[in-house]
Amino acid sequence: MAERWATFGIDLHLEPTGPGLRRGLTDALREAVRTGRLTPGTPLPSSRSLAADLGIARNTVADAYADLVAEGWLTARQGSRTRVADRTVPQPPTRPAAPPRAPGRLPYDLVPGTPDLASFPRAAWLKAARRALTAAPNDAFGYGDPRGRPELRTALAAYLARVRGVRADPERLVVCAGFAEGLRLLCTALHARGARTLAVEPYGLDVHWDLVERTGLRTAPLPFDDAGPRPGNAGDADAVLLNPAHQFPLGGALIPERRAEAVDWARRTGGLILEDDYDGEFRYDRQAVGALQDLGPDHVVYLGTASKSLAPGLRLGWMVLPERLLPDVLAQGAGRSVGVLEQLTLAEFLTSGAYDRHVRAARLRYRRRRDALVAAVTARAPEVRVTGIAAGLHAVLRLPPGTEQSVVRAATWQGLAVHGLSRFRHPAADVPPADALVVGYATPPDHAWTGTLEALCKALP
Repeated sequence: MAERWATFGIDLHLEPTGPGLRRGLTDALREAVRTGRLTPGTPLPSSRSLAADLGIARNTVADAYADLVAEGWLTARQGSRTRVADRTVPQPPTRPAAPPRAPGRLPYDLVPGTPDLASFPRAAWLKAARRALTAAPNDAFGYGDPRGRPELRTALAAYLARVRGVRADPERLVVCAGFAEGLRLLCTALHARGARTLAVEPYGLDVHWDLVERTGLRTAPLPFDDAGPRPGNAGDADAVLLNPAHQFPLGGALIPERRAEAVDWARRTGGLILEDDYDGEFRYDRQAVGALQDLGPDHVVYLGTASKSLAPGLRLGWMVLPERLLPDVLAQGAGRSVGVLEQLTLAEFLTSGAYDRHVRAARLRYRRRRDALVAAVTARAPEVRVTGIAAGLHAVLRLPPGTEQSVVRAATWQGLAVHGLSRFRHPAADVPPADALVVGYATPPDHAWTGTLEALCKALP
């Protein structure tokens, strides 16, 4: 009987108060219904189960239920559970809703940074999750290795070596909750080691710069010319943050001479390079540019993520660290922020080949979108030049001088959310202003792509 009560009861938190058990229980139940804590239709435990929970007689509970049924607070039917009756529950006063912000509510969206979320491979991911969960050892559900599950670290190391040319030892690979979490861990560890300055590219994301500065480091823009950032001129910076395969947002790859200069700077000064390889799989016109980490694995931290290849909501990222930095990063709490099921599922997704199939299909779809974007802009806005299109999920539309803000406003009138290049410029960057749009052509779902492209063309000069 005890086992039957333990497995078939419904939990309910009550604290009977006042004189007498029956009245105290009745008052507690009535108050829970009156305040909305027990909503209409909520099933209540059986009188036997609630009596056992509260340590009182079953008849006391049955009498309390009967009183509240008579008062209309509860309903009881033969062969069915006692439930909270339908009645109007007073709602707390609410503030008037704030008017929606235009960029987040517009029907068309070309803001960069997000893949086509509608194309997430739900069926394949679910199959991988089932296989991973079935095969998982019992110890997978414990606290585990702070670097992450060995299944995922092993699968990632093999994938990164094969596809991105990374020298990836599973023992030096740490799983984290996306790029931002990895950056925070690294900068916190560097600050603890005495670092003070992180050199960054003059164009990038302010959320990353703000995150870095919250860890105690200062961000300083690198020198910049027609060939891109000059990491060899990082000066007295302690570390450099780079997008060598595909600069965000300008879209170019770091030329070979600058890649060599960056590694030479790190070796000469003892500095560290943080390589953000956020969309390295998406190269369209030629073989993908390999990871910078291969040139100096003892001086480069490789950071990757599934945010662009799969979805940012998975919160899955990884770092390949120089051995000397591993203890300091783990000391910051790495490896505790990603659920084990997500890790095991991604490991299965990688080893089964499903990840490769998904990326190749996505690459073809995004290339078609890129081609459609270039063709439409060339035909309808000949004064606009499309650049940064060899890789990634966004393009830069170079505008006539002085027109960026007016084009962004025109896009809003067309129901289109899009960002100008000036939004991504570091406030201390010493670079001449340039008018452009940064267009995330992966963002719209397939059914909205045609309308989004039409809205963009209408807004262009």
